[in-house]
Amino acid sequence: MKVTLLGCGASAGVPMIGGPDGAGDWGACDPQEPRNRRSRSSIVVENVSGQRLLVDASPDLRNQLLDCRVSEIDSVLFTHAHADHISGIDDIRILNRIANRPLDAFATQRTLDEVSRRFGYAFNPWKPPGFYRPVLVGRAVEPGATIATAGMAIRVFNQNHGRIDTLGLRVGSFGYSTDVVRLDDAAFAALAGVDTWVVGCFLRDEPHWTHAHLPLVYEWVQRLRPRRTVLTHMGTTMDWAWLARNLPAGIEAGYDGMVLSIADVP
Repeated sequence: MKVTLLGCGASAGVPMIGGPDGAGDWGACDPQEPRNRRSRSSIVVENVSGQRLLVDASPDLRNQLLDCRVSEIDSVLFTHAHADHISGIDDIRILNRIANRPLDAFATQRTLDEVSRRFGYAFNPWKPPGFYRPVLVGRAVEPGATIATAGMAIRVFNQNHGRIDTLGLRVGSFGYSTDVVRLDDAAFAALAGVDTWVVGCFLRDEPHWTHAHLPLVYEWVQRLRPRRTVLTHMGTTMDWAWLARNLPAGIEAGYDGMVLSIADVP
């Protein structure tokens, strides 16, 4: 199995709109380091047969799929309904055309309700032929459930993201936890024994009320002890070269287009 980080930036991306010359606000990130250019967070999980699960549909989805040479998707999972994770839904219509069918979209009922409120047309029944709009079939899931989709068993678990909760996922020895500030015992149980963990880390030093920062991620890693931890959903304080020099062994910064190999999942 392989996991592709389509994007590893926070909700505003890196650089953010603005900057002294209008070319972008990079914060502490060096604009000369290409791994600091981050689109909004999303991943693709692919089994050895080439079946693919898209996790979230960021506003940058079209460019992400083109840049990462991902031409087909079998199903979608939404971790939550924030705009940086669902605003690329319209690009799914081309994925519908390639698959020539509606795509299952897994999420909690609360997330499906919110996504359907904003993109109701995407959940209307398909009337063939053709796809002039995205066509998704909502599949409500509860935290703790295991989903069979894209030829894989996907275990989902609850995470706290400030005012709302998000879904984390576990596939074999791989775990994914974006947009999280608190993990409960059930989440730690779901992640127990994880080998490779991609986890959101928005800020370098300062605590944040909706996202983890580095000291909090270090605490989680000490408890879970994964072999490899990859940071995602990073903001403009998270310079890639600084992280490469200063992160402890076993923890590294992700970058757009990064591919992770997961050995124990068919």
